Amino acid sequence: MKSDCIQTTTCQERKKDPIEMFHSGQLVKVCAPMVRYSKLSFRTLVRKYNCDLCYTPMIVAADFVRSAKARDSEFTTNQGDCPLIVQFAANDARLLSDAARIVCPYANGIDINCGCPQRWALAEGYGACLINKPELVRDMVKQVRNQVENPRFSVSIKIRIHDDVTRTVDLCRKAEATGVSWITVHGRTVEERHQPVHYEAIKIIKESMSIPIVANGDIRSLKEAENVWHITGTDGVMVARGLLANPAMFAGYEETPLKCIWDWVDIALELGTPYMCFHQHLMYMMEKITSRQEKKIFNALSSTSAVLDYLTDHYGIDRTS
Repeated sequence: MKSDCIQTTTCQERKKDPIEMFHSGQLVKVCAPMVRYSKLSFRTLVRKYNCDLCYTPMIVAADFVRSAKARDSEFTTNQGDCPLIVQFAANDARLLSDAARIVCPYANGIDINCGCPQRWALAEGYGACLINKPELVRDMVKQVRNQVENPRFSVSIKIRIHDDVTRTVDLCRKAEATGVSWITVHGRTVEERHQPVHYEAIKIIKESMSIPIVANGDIRSLKEAENVWHITGTDGVMVARGLLANPAMFAGYEETPLKCIWDWVDIALELGTPYMCFHQHLMYMMEKITSRQEKKIFNALSSTSAVLDYLTDHYGIDRTS
């Protein structure tokens, strides 16, 4: 676990409280937890373009607690990285509460992943299988609440929906009664991947709850985000792939502007982002603005210097456009 400025990133000093943001009546724009991608450098970029709240990639709580190496590789933050939610995969209340206590000084809250549909997660008892284990979710939330002394430290969950939405409403009500701060709802079932998102189900859940609800699923532009916000009546929207393709999305850009690409270069180099991550993000960002032949050339580049030369040659060095 690394922090550039531990003293000034304690949660008591963080100016923006996510819970207050969700009660503001304004659309709260959220960067989703994305394995390998929603790390410090990318969070820094999207915050420059009107993203209000960022999540870390999902971190396995057991590994995080037991391994200093895992802590150093999985969680990096700095003074400007706020408000911040650390998402954990967990199936054990004690291990989760231990993980929450470790990150408490450096984050605004934790989130329990109850929505990951990947086979390895389900096999380990993590992710989406937890939507069928409300008692375990309750125990984990309670344990974190008991172990973390800061009353402003949030504990949220991110879920998928059941085929029968009344089961999801029941799960959410039980979570609310336990003290969950807010719930993010991905509007698909565990089995669904690319099917249309069930925004009506998210609306039903929102209408059944008193705590904030965040809508998630297939949002690719600010206009779509605002539309989903109005359709569902939720308190915020969370975006994953839409932000990967266009980190400036929440600022109203329809595609990644050149300034955002150069901002990424500057941030990534300053923070020492590994080359593969640096390059992969650029591949996503430039998807819409490059031809098939240009993609073939750019995707084959194998060094930072080659990428910088390519960008300068093709897009110039004017970083204001």
